[in-house]
Amino acid sequence: MRALAATAAATVLALTASGCVTVHGETALLPAVTKDEAAQALADFTAAYNRADKAHDPALDAGRVTGPLGAINQAGLRSRAVTNPGGNPNHQPLELTDARFVVPRKAGWPRWFLADTDSNRDVDQGRADQRWVLAFVRNGPQQLWEVAHLVVLSPQAVPEFAEEEGYAVPVAADSDAFAVAPEDLGAQYVAYLQDGKPGPYTAGPHTSLWREERQKGAKRPGLATQYIDRVADQGDFAPLGLRTKDGGAFVFFATRYFERQTAAAGYRPKVGPDIKALLTGDVKNTVTKEWVSDQVVLVKPAGTDRDGVTVAGRLQGVVGAVGS
Repeated sequence: MRALAATAAATVLALTASGCVTVHGETALLPAVTKDEAAQALADFTAAYNRADKAHDPALDAGRVTGPLGAINQAGLRSRAVTNPGGNPNHQPLELTDARFVVPRKAGWPRWFLADTDSNRDVDQGRADQRWVLAFVRNGPQQLWEVAHLVVLSPQAVPEFAEEEGYAVPVAADSDAFAVAPEDLGAQYVAYLQDGKPGPYTAGPHTSLWREERQKGAKRPGLATQYIDRVADQGDFAPLGLRTKDGGAFVFFATRYFERQTAAAGYRPKVGPDIKALLTGDVKNTVTKEWVSDQVVLVKPAGTDRDGVTVAGRLQGVVGAVGS
C-alpha cells in the first residue's frame, strides 16, 4: 500500500509539473501559456491557414480559427471554393515573424493570449510596415489554441501593455475602471452606427466616416440600402481586453450587421460571384448580406465622458447572403 501511494503521489507530481493537471485550477491565477507553447500555437495556425488558403478548403484550418475571425475566414474560403474550385492560383504563403507574445494570467478557462507579429503581406503588397495582432483562445486543456480575433495595425498603434509580475493584466468584462466596460462596447458601437448621437467613440474611419459612407450609399437611383447592426458577444465572440501602461485598455469586440439592398420595381440588385457563392434563396428585388465585423479599441480610464474610445482597427467580411 505504501508503495502504491508513493507511486500515485509521484504520478500526480509529474502530471502537475508537465501542465496536464492543475490542482484547484479553477481558482489559481496561472499564465495562459508558456512562450514556447505560444510560438507553437502561432506556427500551427500559420501552417493551417496556408493549407486552407492554397486549397480553398475551409476544413483545413477550421480547427485553428473561431469567433469572429473564424466566421470571416470560413465563409471566405467557402466562397472561393465555389468561384475557384481548383484552389488558389495566386497563393503566397503567409509568414508571421518577429512575434511578441502578450500573456495574461487567469483563473480557470477559457484562457487566451495575444501574438503581435510582423507579416509578409505588407511587403508583398507594397504597403507600409504593419503588424498582425492575433488573439488566441483555448476553452479547455484538451482543446487546440484557436485564433478568435485578428486586426492589422501600424506598429505605432499597438500600445504598451501594463504588467504585474511579468505578465499582462486582463480586464474584466464588467470593469468600471474605464470609460466604457468591455461588455458594453458592442452595444454602444451599434447605437452610434444607428443614430450617430455623440457618445464615447471618437470620430474616425470606423465611426463617423463609416456612417457617412453608409448614408451616401443609402439611396441611389433605383437602389435603396438599409443597415441593421447587432451585438455579437457570446462564446468565442466575447470581448477580450488587456490593461495598457497609460491606465487604459486594449479591447477586442465583435458585431454583426445586415446590409439589405432593395431594387426598384423591375430591377434586381447586382450580386457578384463571391456573394452569389454564399447566397440562399432567389434574388428577385432584394438581397441581404450578413457581415461580421471585428474591432479593437483603445479605451481611456473612467471619468472620460467624451472621446473615451478609439477604434484602432477593424476586420470585416461577408458570412452569408439571402435573396428574396
